Amino acid sequence: MTAVAVEAAPARPVRQRMSRDDVIMRVVLTLLAAWLLLTVLLPLWSLLAKSFESPDGRFVGLANFVQYFANPQLTQSILNSVWIAFVSTLLCVFLAFLYAYGVTRTCMPWRGAFKIVAQIPLLAPSLLPAISLVYLFGNQGFAKDILFGHSIYGPIGIVMGEVFWAFPHALIIVTTALATADARLYEAADALKAGAWRTFWTVTVPGARYGLISATFVVFTLIITDFGVPKVIGGQYDVLATDIYKQVIGQQNFQMGAVVGLILLLPAVLAFVIDQVLQRRQSALLSARAVPYQPKPNRAIDTALFAACGLIAVAILVIIGVAFFASIATLWPYNLTPSLKNYNFDDVDGGGWESFFNSLQMAALAAVFGTAVVFLGAYLVEKTRGYRPGRAIYQFLALLPLAVPGLVLGLGYIFFFNAPGNPLNLVYGTMVILVMCTVAHFYSVAHLTAVTALKQIDQEFETVSASLRVPFYRTFFRVTLPVCLPAVLDIAMYLFVNALTTVSAVVFLYAPQTTLASIAVLNMDDAGDVAPAAAMAMTLFFTAVVVRVLYTAATRRLLARSQAWRLR
Repeated sequence: MTAVAVEAAPARPVRQRMSRDDVIMRVVLTLLAAWLLLTVLLPLWSLLAKSFESPDGRFVGLANFVQYFANPQLTQSILNSVWIAFVSTLLCVFLAFLYAYGVTRTCMPWRGAFKIVAQIPLLAPSLLPAISLVYLFGNQGFAKDILFGHSIYGPIGIVMGEVFWAFPHALIIVTTALATADARLYEAADALKAGAWRTFWTVTVPGARYGLISATFVVFTLIITDFGVPKVIGGQYDVLATDIYKQVIGQQNFQMGAVVGLILLLPAVLAFVIDQVLQRRQSALLSARAVPYQPKPNRAIDTALFAACGLIAVAILVIIGVAFFASIATLWPYNLTPSLKNYNFDDVDGGGWESFFNSLQMAALAAVFGTAVVFLGAYLVEKTRGYRPGRAIYQFLALLPLAVPGLVLGLGYIFFFNAPGNPLNLVYGTMVILVMCTVAHFYSVAHLTAVTALKQIDQEFETVSASLRVPFYRTFFRVTLPVCLPAVLDIAMYLFVNALTTVSAVVFLYAPQTTLASIAVLNMDDAGDVAPAAAMAMTLFFTAVVVRVLYTAATRRLLARSQAWRLR
């Protein structure tokens, strides 16, 4: 009998069946990605398409770009924007480094108070410092002689206003970089008998170089895309941000506005890409054996830094104080008797108290809706198993707004949501589109905050929950959300304050019934009602301060209970 060899067929790999939780999480992540596609990418695509069209909608290729670069006045705005951003960034980062060094690397007194004062500009719209500088150094300003005959309306005023507005953003980054240091490096420098100056340049600056580089690109992007300061105090000195406004609002030339928007988008995207590349090259500055650096008292250095930080803090307080004083003066500069007549907004053009309550409503909706969407999206990116393409696409869309100026995004909303035949046209001119654009504009920072908090939670929580057949949503509400509650509340506050004070993201999208307070400041200033504009700006500032204080008081006990496990 002949033996017949039977060859065994190769075993097929067993395809693991997805659980119901995985399916739900992937579907929700896909929906959130579609929402970002709708609110970020499609408006930008519409902006790009509009730049290649004629006023009647015909495709004209590069004709609009040729027309733009053939106009010397328009092309000069590019040089003006780059120059202003370059000078302002150098000044801002230098002052931020000086201030951060004082509060982190010295034993000077009042460091806590200095930290609080430095955060004040975050609570004010960018229009406020420009208005204050007008009252300080304008034609009727009480300090106009300090400029030695130079006008505040132009590059000098823009630089001063931008430095004030961008200062806390640079300070946060540089302070974080300087707060992390290994004391062993300084001990080695002492052992080698290196002087203080040499130690500063060979240890301190290299250790903070990535923070300085990141702060430089962040500040450059903020300044070159800012609209509020140059609009109020720029005078005849045109920059790209004001050119967009003039083309769209002043001349109704939407095609040329799209061209300027794309040009404004290029430096912001370039700065973002370079910053991301440099961050990937950054290595850890602290090892497991590192010794935290503790500054030692040095009377000369402490006194010098205290004086420098004091001057910067006084400058911040003066700008805020002048704006407040101008808002309560009866008639600047002839009758300085305090009164509240400038706060009677219903008697001036540009927007009344209704616009202020619209801002409160929009900010609250952006905080609630935005926080929910941001944290849920970040959770699904971090905790979803597999589905790499979907997570990668969502991560790209979530980071995209970081490189998109608010003016450009708002202009894209006009072209996309107001396009004929778009079924979403019904949201145009409503509060809904303002909330959508605001959340999209500030999405990236909130997303990165949520991702950072979620990375601190071990993946084992989800693994154990899945093995015990506990639904993911139960783990989310009982474990993930309580642990990340500080980050969630910070995201909500971030979105609320920025939505309350934003100008550029919504300046093209409001309707008569949805006028916002920040837009009212702009309209009042355009109408020549500078004192009421200062009053409205101060109203926004005081509102942000009160909300911040109430938030701190209300959440202190909540955080103490939810974070009690950290003290065990």
